[in-house]
Amino acid sequence: MSNNKLAMIMLDGLRYDTAVSHMGYLHHLVEYGKASRFRVQSELPSLSRPLYEVLLTGTPVWTNGVTGNRTVRLSHQESLFHLTRKQGLTNATASYYWVSELYNEAPFDPLRDRIQQNTDKPIQHGIFYFEDHYPDTHLFADAHYLLNTHGPDFLYVHSMNIDDDGHKYTADSIQYRNRVLAADAILATVLPVWMEKGYQIMITADHGMTADGNHGGTTSADREVPLFIISDRIAPGILEETISQLQVAPLACHLLGIPASEAMQPLTVCDRSPASP
Repeated sequence: MSNNKLAMIMLDGLRYDTAVSHMGYLHHLVEYGKASRFRVQSELPSLSRPLYEVLLTGTPVWTNGVTGNRTVRLSHQESLFHLTRKQGLTNATASYYWVSELYNEAPFDPLRDRIQQNTDKPIQHGIFYFEDHYPDTHLFADAHYLLNTHGPDFLYVHSMNIDDDGHKYTADSIQYRNRVLAADAILATVLPVWMEKGYQIMITADHGMTADGNHGGTTSADREVPLFIISDRIAPGILEETISQLQVAPLACHLLGIPASEAMQPLTVCDRSPASP
C-alpha cells in the first residue's frame, strides 16, 4: 500500500469481545501479520449519534455538543470529510442518514438526500440509507460502487445490522453473534479487492451492546469496541492496552497523510507497538 487512500469501516454496535471471538477473517489477517487489533474505550454517552461525531471529528461530547441521538443539526466541528476536502482530496460514504445530518443536510429528506453528489459539500459523494435493517450486503455494494466510480481518497462505510440485531435480540443471542459472523464474511469478500486497489483499512465500532439489548451506559459491554488496522504504517499484532476513542480520528488523518484538526488529540497510537499474535 504505497498511497494514502483509506477505507474506514464502522460496524455499529459491535462489542470488543464478540469481535474477538467471532471475526475469523479479520483475525486470520492479524495472525499472519497483515493487520493489527486494538481495544478501544468509547466516549460517553455510549450512544450512536454522539459517537459518530466523536469518530469523525475526534472531539468529546462536552466540546462538540452532540449530546444525544435527538441532537439533529449539522456539526460545529471539522470532520474527516471537511479535512480531506480542505486538503484537495476526494471523499465518499455509504452510511446511515444520521451521518448526512451531521455533515451535509439536516434534517434528512429521504426523497432528496438518499444519493448526494456535490463536491462543494463536506461529504462529496454519498449514498445514505434510512432503515436500520437495510442489508449490510447492499450497503457494501453501495460502498464498492462509490469506490469504483469515484476512487475516493477517504471512503467511510457505516454498517447497521449488528446494532439492529443487538437491539432486537440482545448481545447475548444467536442472532447477534451470527450477524457478527455475517459481517466478517462480507469483509472477507470486499477487503481483498479494496486492498488490491491500494486502500488502507480501518475497522471499528461506535459502541457495544448489552445483554439487555441496549447501550448508553458505562460498562465494558457498552463501551469496549475493536479497532482493526490494515496498513504498512501501523505495526501488525495485538495491543492489549485499551486506547481512547478520541485517537481514531487523528489516526485516520495520519493514514491519510493530512494534518489533524486543532481540536483533535495528539496522536499516540503510533508510538505503541502491538505484540505478535
